[in-house]
Amino acid sequence: MLEIGKIQSLRMVKKTDFGVYLSDGSEERVLLPKKQVPFDLKTGDSVEVFVYKDSSDRIISTTVKPLITVGETALLEVKEVSKIGAFLDYGLERDLLLPFREMTTRVKEGRKYLVAMYVDKSGRLAATMNVDKYLMPAEKYGRDAEVEGMIYELHDEIGAFVAVDFKYYGLIPKKEIHCDFKVGDIIKTRVTEVRRDGKLNLSPFKKAYMQMDEDSEKVLQVIREYDGKLPYNDKASPEVIANDFGMSKAAFKRAVGKLYRERKIEIKEKSIIIINE
Repeated sequence: MLEIGKIQSLRMVKKTDFGVYLSDGSEERVLLPKKQVPFDLKTGDSVEVFVYKDSSDRIISTTVKPLITVGETALLEVKEVSKIGAFLDYGLERDLLLPFREMTTRVKEGRKYLVAMYVDKSGRLAATMNVDKYLMPAEKYGRDAEVEGMIYELHDEIGAFVAVDFKYYGLIPKKEIHCDFKVGDIIKTRVTEVRRDGKLNLSPFKKAYMQMDEDSEKVLQVIREYDGKLPYNDKASPEVIANDFGMSKAAFKRAVGKLYRERKIEIKEKSIIIINE
């Protein structure tokens, strides 16, 4: 059976003036247009093609490899926003429709978004930004591995959902978020746990002893912006620290402690002051 939206190996069964017909061994046949036919293809030979529907809703094939197939996720560019949705470039002459009902945020022409491809009720290929169920487990990553991904959903009570490498399921738990993330942000994170189901728990921070140097520099820079005197000390609330420094209170206290031991700051009753600068 021919599979819409999939790359498959089919055999040539008939040649015509406008191309060749391919079959998977059943009675179904699909046209491969003449401009796509390999010059040495003969009857009985196999060729790898992508099967889809053309603008007239006829099943057709191409030897061009698309950027995405059914069931996969990919980062695709918006070519046009119309009355029925957005059209995405997925590497073929005909663009892929992202219906309005499948958008999780308003999209803009020229920008790229993470989507999955599916076959709609009419048998046409379409895209969705609801990618959660299309993401795969990621056993290939180990604890503390550094990974890159895109934030595709934010949940106030759970955290930030991340598509690692744009195809694996990851989550930054709420307790690890101390700065403003937005859907569409591409970020680097650290794997803190590989769950039994293959899903990844992530942190936007390095291990404490590695993160401390970066945090210390950030603390110094913020104090400089306060003209060298921070109007509170390390007993400030977690909310104030997250707002000014984008880090947890624990990370802030470690950074302040490091700077104090290095005699770069002085901790007062209601302030922190830079010294020796």
